[in-house]
This record gives sequence, C-alpha cells and structure tokens, in this order.
Amino acid sequence: MTKLNEIRDNEGATKNRMRVGRGPGSGKGKTAGRGVKGQKSRTGVSLLGFEGGQMPLYMRMPKRGFNNPFALKLAEVNLWRLQDAVDAGKLDASAVIDGAALVAAGVIRRELDGVRVLGEGSLTAKLTLTVWSASASAVKAVEAAGGTLTQKRPAKTEA
Repeated sequence: MTKLNEIRDNEGATKNRMRVGRGPGSGKGKTAGRGVKGQKSRTGVSLLGFEGGQMPLYMRMPKRGFNNPFALKLAEVNLWRLQDAVDAGKLDASAVIDGAALVAAGVIRRELDGVRVLGEGSLTAKLTLTVWSASASAVKAVEAAGGTLTQKRPAKTEA
C-alpha cells in the first residue's frame, strides 16, 4: 500500500515555469512573448472587465439594497446551544458567561462585535449571561430558569 509521504506526481505531469525576458537563446527573450508595441505589451495594464468600449457587464447589472458600513456583526447563539454546552460540561453554569467564555467553550467561533442570544430551544440551567443583546423570548426563558441576562447594548432613545 502506498504511504502518504511516498505520493508523487506522475512523470511529466508538471513543468517548470517559463522564465521570460532572459535573452534570445531562451525562446522568450526581448519582447518576452508580449508581441510588439500596443497597450498589452506595456506594464501595469489591466483589461479585465473591459469590453471594447461597450458598457461592461458589471456596470450593466442592477445594484440593490444598502450595505451599512456601521452595522454590528453579532455572533448569534440559541438557548439550546447554551444548554448543550452546559450539559456537556463545556460551560460552567455557576460562572458569568460572556463572549470570551463562549469562544473558549467552542459554542461560537469568534466574538466579532458582540454576542446576541436568541430564544430558540429550551433552557433548564440557571445561567448568568453578559452579552451585547438578546431577544425578548431569550430574556424571558433565562429568567424563567432562574438566571440573569445583562445586555451591554446602549438603550434606544425615542426621538
């Protein structure tokens, strides 16, 4: 049986790259395969997307929506994920659970701008959560289980 460290490409499967502009004996000297004169023979030319003066495809396609550059990217966690982590012993129910604790437990990959708790699933453990925000159903479920949920989100001002 072949071992992983013995795997090689078939003979002739790979070729060395052509080194251009290295003298007439190489076969790609002088103009280095770019032909003679013209825009494409020059350096720094990018014709990607250019359609000979016709309106390019990327400009013909409609643009939709609005991408808010100030929008927060929140990591979302459902209640059932928290309960599974507590049951598996990854989260300590007696300690304060924040974004760093969730990352360390493997519940979320990264904290991003903050954590938002959503109310899907059931929660039986008494948890003390400190997160950026939470849905109303998540707050109700955490408090029904005897825990507390602190949100760091600034309060909305009525204008």
